[in-house]
Amino acid sequence: MPEPKPKRSGCPINLATEVLGDGWSLVVLRDIMFGGRRTYRAILTNSLEGIATNILASRLKQLVENGLLTAAPAPDHRQKTIYSLTEKAIALLPAMIALGAWGRQFLPTEPELAIRNQVLEEGGRELQEAFMAELRETHLGIANPSSGQSVAERLELAFQQAKSEIRR
Repeated sequence: MPEPKPKRSGCPINLATEVLGDGWSLVVLRDIMFGGRRTYRAILTNSLEGIATNILASRLKQLVENGLLTAAPAPDHRQKTIYSLTEKAIALLPAMIALGAWGRQFLPTEPELAIRNQVLEEGGRELQEAFMAELRETHLGIANPSSGQSVAERLELAFQQAKSEIRR
């Protein structure tokens, strides 16, 4: 295991930006968290921003090294790796929603790309906790006591509706 890089300071904002402050780490986590993309190929081929192969490989490696993702061989294909969020990454959901809320308020977002964030924002802590429970079930194998329509399904439905309204 490589020795950790020295940190500039013990400030929590500094430390967080050292882990997440590059232009791609949060985007990769977003694609895994909200897009259900769990393999290198799925992330690469569905990237809205067009991430380069070397950058994606580097970010996945860094996210694993920083304890935000785990990597395991796919049971059906030894050369394929499945990436899973850790509790540390799932705990970022409220921060990602806050960042998206700021973007929605001050930047020219596209409605269909902002709708998932808006639904989670407006759903409050209860909906966010329910989504985090779903992520824990998917990525950590922790049983989710919730029943009914999943938050992921609700977010996908809102996305599809926003997309169809744009086409009109």
